[in-house]
Order: sequence, then structure tokens, then C-alpha cells
Amino acid sequence: MKINSNFDLLVPNYLFADVARKTNEFAAANPDKEIIRLGIGDVTLPIAPIVVASMKKGCEDLRHKETFKGYPEYEGYDFVREAVSGYYKSYGVKVGADEIFISDGAKSDCGNLGDIFSQDNTVLVTDPVYPVYVDANLMAGRKIIYAAATQENHFLAMPDENVKADIIYLCSPGNPTGAAYSAEQLKIWVDYANKNGAVIIYDAAYEAFIKDESPRSIFCIEGARTCAIELCSLSKTAGFTGTRCGYTVIPKELERDGHNLHSMWYRRQATKFNGVSWPVQCAAAEVFSAEGQNQIKENLDYYSGNAKIIASALDELGIYYTGGKNSPYIWLKCPNGMGSWEFFDYLLQNAAVVGTPGEGFGENGKGFFRLTSFGDRDKTIEAVERIKNLLK
Repeated sequence: MKINSNFDLLVPNYLFADVARKTNEFAAANPDKEIIRLGIGDVTLPIAPIVVASMKKGCEDLRHKETFKGYPEYEGYDFVREAVSGYYKSYGVKVGADEIFISDGAKSDCGNLGDIFSQDNTVLVTDPVYPVYVDANLMAGRKIIYAAATQENHFLAMPDENVKADIIYLCSPGNPTGAAYSAEQLKIWVDYANKNGAVIIYDAAYEAFIKDESPRSIFCIEGARTCAIELCSLSKTAGFTGTRCGYTVIPKELERDGHNLHSMWYRRQATKFNGVSWPVQCAAAEVFSAEGQNQIKENLDYYSGNAKIIASALDELGIYYTGGKNSPYIWLKCPNGMGSWEFFDYLLQNAAVVGTPGEGFGENGKGFFRLTSFGDRDKTIEAVERIKNLLK
């Protein structure tokens, strides 16, 4: 037998595994030092009370024969998809409930969507990039090309009309850079995709952090329904990192190579996915209720406040960065010409603060560094003070 040799193309360790190893080694050698972690983007605040109450009710339903639920529908229960559709409508985007698939998170769908595309397709990702976009397609044996996101274009890569791509991954606000595309910039990407017969896989996991007029969805853009699939997650929006729930939107009219992609994805899910549990879907629907939106906003504002604290410190230090305004991520240029891992070690050893080296996100991440705003407020303030004292 043979194994999938495409795994040999992957870097030996996932980026965050290396960060964890170095951090743990430092902690073991320095038990007296309090480490503040602003690296991995996991949330720290609890799920909103009304959402937890709905989850509890869902669990209670499973205790009684009259309300017991077994296998859910592959695409999710109607009431959840209706709630998501209503959420889109609240900011002016028309997405039908029958175009929405409830999932166990955007990360899963991000990789699994490749099942409906040929291995012969060329994949375009921006650089720096969320590693899952690259690794999932390397595993599948696809060719990957890169669009450069740099300080010169404020880490918002744009298409090259001389380059042909079949599958395009975009994330806005971006991970790791925190930069958000304007409507005008996304329109250029949409026109490029339609012209080339490509499909955009649009990761909107951080849309709830947008404060200005930046588009909350790719479907805000004219022409997107014939070229785009959108992924979204409740992980950061509502604290579901440990609960796992998200949704994917595939417009009914999206077709390629004589096939309807909505129908293909439904067929794929029917074979490989048994749906999201009843209690979690009950909780997910409550996220989009009026009171649910009010309560999750408190957490979102808390994280945005942390981002503002970090961004203000970088302004004070005169350090270039993107993000921190429409995003929980702050992407900064390493001071004094340091490399990404060099700055990681310097910050860890001298301030006991952990971030994420930009080099782990691609070639254009070299010399840059990612901090996140998902930590405790007091610890975020303390971390910022340590950084300021170290770099002043």
C-alpha cells in the first residue's frame, strides 16, 4: 500500500505547535515568571447567558422521548438556517435559508470544500496566509500560487490579470494581518473570478468585528453570487471555539464545469458529515436573536477594547501595524529590523509575552508579528506595559 505522499510537502510542525513548545520550555525554565499569551487566537470570555440557556434546553430535550432528536439534517435545522438568513438581512444582504449549511466550524469546511473540486485546479492564496488554506490543498495535491500582501499594499493583496487561478482563498478582516478589504477592492476580486471562471472561498470568520463601512460579506458585492462561497464561524463571534459551530453559504446559481456547486456540496455532506448536534444548533440559533446579539456584543466590544489598547501602544512606540480596528488581530512590524522568530524569542525572554511569528504565515510574514486581543483585559494591559518598557 501507499500513503498520501503529499503530506511530505507540509512543514514538519504546525506553526502553533512550535509556539507552544518554545513557550512551554521557557515556562519550565522560569517557573517564577508569569507568561502572558497574546498568540493563539482562542477566546477567553464565556458564552452569552441566553445562548447557554438555549443549549441547556436543547440538552433537556434529549432527556425526554417527546422531544428527543437523533441525526440532524445534513444542512442543519430549518430554524437555525432561517436565523442565519435573518442575520444577513440585518445588514442588507440577501441569502436564502436554503443556501446555508450549518457546520462544525469554518476550519472544517475550509479544508473539506476541496472535495467538490478537481485536484488539477490551481489555488491562489494571499501571502501571508492562514496556514489551513495552504495545508489542505497541499494534502490534496493541488498547485498553489501566491498573491503578495505587503506593507506597500497594506497587506491587502490584489489579483494579477496575467495570472490564472481556479480557486481563490480570501479572508477579510484577515488572519493574520487584521486588514479588511474595501468594497471597491473586493469588486476587483469578484470581477477577476467571474472573468476567469474561478471560485472565491471567502472566510468571513471575523466579520462581527467590523466597525466601519468595510463589507461584512462577499455577497455585499455585485456579481459575487456567481463566483463565491462564504464561510463563517461562531467561534470568535459568540465564543464557540470549544462548542464548534459555523455556517457555509453556497448560492443556488453558482455553477462550474456544468455542475451546480450547491448540489454537489449537499451530496458531499450527505456522505461525509452527520450534522451538528441538537443542543449546539439550539444555541447557535439563539446567537442571532435580538437578545443574543446584544449579549455577544458585550464580548466583542471587550475584545475590540483590548485590540485598541494594543494598537494605541504601537502608535505610541511608532511601530507600523495593520488590524486592531476592524479585527481582533494586530499585525506589527518587528522593531529594529528583527526577524519574526528573533522577536518572538526576544519578547518571550525579556517580557514573558507570547505572540505569533509572522514568518509562520508565509514568506511575506518575515519581519512581522501577530498579537491577538482575545486575552484578559488586565493581562492585556500588563502585556502592553511590558512591551512598552522593553521597546522604548
